[in-house]
Amino acid sequence: NSLTMEQLNHFFFTIINATPSTSVVMIMFASMVAKYVIFIIPLLLVGLWLWAPSDRIALLRQLLVKTAIALIFALCVAYLIGHLFPSDRPFVKNFGYTFLFHAPNNAFPSNHGSAIFTFALAFLFWHRLWSGISLMIVALAIAWSRIYLGLHWPLDMLGAFFVGLISCFLSQQGWCLWGNSIMRRLLRFYRYCFASLIRKGWVNN
Repeated sequence: NSLTMEQLNHFFFTIINATPSTSVVMIMFASMVAKYVIFIIPLLLVGLWLWAPSDRIALLRQLLVKTAIALIFALCVAYLIGHLFPSDRPFVKNFGYTFLFHAPNNAFPSNHGSAIFTFALAFLFWHRLWSGISLMIVALAIAWSRIYLGLHWPLDMLGAFFVGLISCFLSQQGWCLWGNSIMRRLLRFYRYCFASLIRKGWVNN
């Protein structure tokens, strides 16, 4: 079974991975997606917290905090799995073609994939269907780009998806126990730090 899984992993990697005959434009596009689209996570977290519509701000901030907790769980789970079950990246095994520099550290599960899949699943579970699907498309684009450029195996991204599921579950359980307390303290801290900006109306209360 493990051999079959490895063969499937190599097979799908070979289908997705770019080659020396791939156009420079496609390599540049994939590189942009692989390196920069992940910044949608902090931009949305900060932007929605500071400037969300006032009639929905309480629910959106709850979503953002639950999502942030899920992201912390995701990075911890990914780190733990990576150290318990170390896995080489394709270029370390001299497999396929690589078009973007990356340190030869652990491949499974993908940290980029774990973060963006967790983010997308959080919006899918706790916000709206349209926002979850939109972010899932972004997540799949990032996953594709990092396989396309030779940085990850397909299984690294599949593992990252399951890390996202586990992390959202853990966040939900934690929220049921300590959510209200966490929210009160965060809002108190935020209003203290941003008091002058709130008074000027530059950010939400």
